[in-house]
Amino acid sequence: MSDCIIDGKVVPGSQQQWFSRNSKWAEWANGVWNMVFSGCVNAPPPSYPNPPYTVISQTPIIREKPFLYLDGSEYKVFVPDIRINSVGVSWENGVPAGRPLTMDQFVIAHPETSTVESLNQALSQGKNIIFTPGIYRLGGPLLVTQPNTIILGLGLATLTPVNGNACMKIADVDGVIVSGLLFDAGIINSPVLLEIGPEGSSANHSSNPTFLSDVYFRVGGAAAGKADVCIIINSNHVVGDNFWVWRADHGEGVGWNINTTKNGIIVNGDYVTLYALMVEHFHEYQTVWNGEYGRTYFYQSEIPYDIPNQASWMSHNGTKNGFASYKVADHVNYHETWGMGIYSYFRDAPVKLHSAVESPNKPGVRHHNTCTVWLAGHPDSEITHVINDSGNAARQGEQMRQYIIEYP
Repeated sequence: MSDCIIDGKVVPGSQQQWFSRNSKWAEWANGVWNMVFSGCVNAPPPSYPNPPYTVISQTPIIREKPFLYLDGSEYKVFVPDIRINSVGVSWENGVPAGRPLTMDQFVIAHPETSTVESLNQALSQGKNIIFTPGIYRLGGPLLVTQPNTIILGLGLATLTPVNGNACMKIADVDGVIVSGLLFDAGIINSPVLLEIGPEGSSANHSSNPTFLSDVYFRVGGAAAGKADVCIIINSNHVVGDNFWVWRADHGEGVGWNINTTKNGIIVNGDYVTLYALMVEHFHEYQTVWNGEYGRTYFYQSEIPYDIPNQASWMSHNGTKNGFASYKVADHVNYHETWGMGIYSYFRDAPVKLHSAVESPNKPGVRHHNTCTVWLAGHPDSEITHVINDSGNAARQGEQMRQYIIEYP
C-alpha cells in the first residue's frame, strides 16, 4: 500500500507479510510475521518481533509513478517530483508537486500494430511510450537511450521476448521512469529480461535517479518460459518501488527442469534503493547484491517448492545446503536491510537450506528484523539458520518462525 489515505481502520488479517509506504490511516489493527511501514502517518509503534512491526519514520527517496489524467477534455500525463525524507501522502493537500506532459510527447503502443522497430525509432527520437493493455511479443529489446524517458504500462501490459532476447535495455542515463509493466519470459531462454545500464556502468545519477515502479516478472505460469535472470541493475542510484519477481510454482509450463532459471535479481550498481522487493522460487540465489550502499526496505521471498532432492540444490561448490535467498557479496562493505521475511515450502523432498541470508560480517553491513518461516512441506525440511550461521532452525512445529532483530 503506497500513497493512500484510509479514513478508518486497516485490518490486514491473515496477510503474512506486508509493506506500507507514505500512507495514512486512522488505525492499524494487526500483523502476522513481517509488517514494514515507511513514512506512514499513524503507523503502529515499532515492536518487532511481537507484534512484528518494523517502522522507518521517513522514506529516504521516492517518486510516485506517472499517471494519466484529464485536463478538461485533454489527456495528459502527470509526473510527480522526487520526494526526499518524506512522510505521508503526496496529494493530501491538493495537486502534488510535479509536472504535466502533453500527449504529443508520447507514442501510444498497441500490441496489434506496434513493433520493436517502430518503438525503438520513437525512443531514439526522445519520445515516451504508453503501452495499452495486451501482450507485446518482442523480437529484440526495446532500447531506452535518452535521459528522462517515461515508459508507462496500462493494465499490466506484458512484454514477452520471442528470440531469447531481453525485453528492455536502459542505457546508463539520468532520470528514466518505468512503471506498470509485466516482463514475461519466452520459451527460448533469455539471459536477462530487463537490464538497467550496461555492464560496467559508472555514471553518477544521484541528482536524477532512474525510478522503476510496479514492475513484475514471470518465468513460467502462462507457458514454459526460461530466463537466467529477470532483472539486472548495473546503473548507480536506481530506485525500485514494488517489484514482484516470480518463477512460477503453478500454472502452465512449470517444473524444476521446465521453467528454468538462475537468479531473480542481480544488483551491481551502487546506491540502489529498493522498496517492497518480492522474489520467489528461482533455482539459485533469489537476490544477489554486488553493489555498495544498497538498501532494501521490506523483502518477501519464498524458496522454490519443487526441488527434487538435496543433491540437486547445493551451493559453495557442493559444500552447503541450498542457496540463500538474499546474497550480499563477500566484497561488499556497506549494505542495509529492514524487514526481511524468507519462508520455505519444500514440497517434494526433505530439503534443508543452510542460511536464508548470506552476508559479510562487517560493521557497515546491517540487517534489521529478519525472519524465517517454515510454511509447510516435507516434515524433515528446514531453514537451518536465519543469517549466515546465526539464528535457530525454522522447522515444523513450535519452531516454525525464527528471527534475528539486529545483525551483526
